[in-house]
Amino acid sequence: MDAATLAAYDKAVPRYTSYPTAAQFDTRVGPAEHAAWLGELGGAFATVYFHVPFCTQLCWYCACNTMAMNRAEPLDAYARAMLLELDRLAGLAPELIVGAIQWGGGTPSQLGTRRLVDVARHLAARFDRRSGAEVSMEIDPRHCTAALVDAMTEIGVTRASLGVQDFDPGVQHAINRLQSAETTADVLDRLRAAGIRRINIDLVYGLPRQTLATLSRTLDAALALEPDRFAVFGYAHVPWMKPRQRLIDQAELPGAELRAEMAALVSERVSGAGYRRIGLDHFARPDDSLARADASGRLRRTFQGYVADESPWVVGIGASAISSLLSGFTQNIAAADRYGAALETGALATARGVALSDSDRLRGEIINRLMCLQAVDLAEVCRRHHVEPVSFLAGIDDLPRLIEDGLVNRQGDLLHITDRGRPLVRSVCAAFDSHFTPGLQRHARAI
Repeated sequence: MDAATLAAYDKAVPRYTSYPTAAQFDTRVGPAEHAAWLGELGGAFATVYFHVPFCTQLCWYCACNTMAMNRAEPLDAYARAMLLELDRLAGLAPELIVGAIQWGGGTPSQLGTRRLVDVARHLAARFDRRSGAEVSMEIDPRHCTAALVDAMTEIGVTRASLGVQDFDPGVQHAINRLQSAETTADVLDRLRAAGIRRINIDLVYGLPRQTLATLSRTLDAALALEPDRFAVFGYAHVPWMKPRQRLIDQAELPGAELRAEMAALVSERVSGAGYRRIGLDHFARPDDSLARADASGRLRRTFQGYVADESPWVVGIGASAISSLLSGFTQNIAAADRYGAALETGALATARGVALSDSDRLRGEIINRLMCLQAVDLAEVCRRHHVEPVSFLAGIDDLPRLIEDGLVNRQGDLLHITDRGRPLVRSVCAAFDSHFTPGLQRHARAI
């Protein structure tokens, strides 16, 4: 990608894991709205997402809502709060059917095997679960014991996502995460031997001290593990949001041109190894459910990344967890202790959210299709939302420039992201985002 295009488009833009994005959430949506929206689910299928905001130690690159926690008392209190939230959910949406379960964090295993099992059993006792529902869990290979694998098997985990980020020792020291390829391979073998055979590996490019050579070696080692999926994210340096990132020397971060070369290297190497490129930053084997969803046009993008779930609804359980519901998005209180205290009062722990307008639904569908399928039939989407396509397109001021710069191809009302534009798809989506004001909201860079 040429320097002029990078200078023009490699700006801070949302990741578009939702629309409106979390930057538009505010306190006008609280427990009352959350309760009413949960009641609208009826007997729908929904993903239940459990957020565990704890780790053994903090990695400096991480922008997740997490904290170092190794004491039993706060972990016990947090597990009790999750049980209470499940009880609240059962009272508000008793007919809900669990279509999938995702455990994220933080490091979910930091909750402890007994507590994990208790929460999983509580969910099973309160709700019906769809036959064959996938249960996924994020794993830190440095802390994946035999006891944890046994607990994962007991609660029905079918897919494990292994955090790797980078195998180079210099990069690992720069982000405070030391993890050998041998440790990762041993854990992967242990999981597969226990019957957990669907494996994802998470990598990051744009890290401090990372070069094309170190990234290439990391890709060699990761490909040798033969996972089913890869998620390869661009590092988001947002120290104003996550103070721990101030421990990273900004001078050691790759520049824009090198980041673009890294993104291209990842795509070339992983696709060349037989994986199907999925959306912006995922790759999957052709027989994986994510690849099949992509091929059939059923791919979705949520706060958990790209998913093959048939239902768009997500119910978040835990501190800072986000729910995607029919009428809008809600987010729980971020601080674990205040989250628990709110549930002890008998209410939900909702901190903020956003109600969906008709315009949001239209623009959200367009953005989701661009992020997932790199194409959208604007006329078809507009007419289903009872909007006249010509007048809508007339309000997309940046579209002519995107076409002129070769990021988008337009044939009538059909828009396609070009190969040139694919790394900058978030910048294309920003043109359809009526809430976004460049320079006023601080997000991660486009590449």
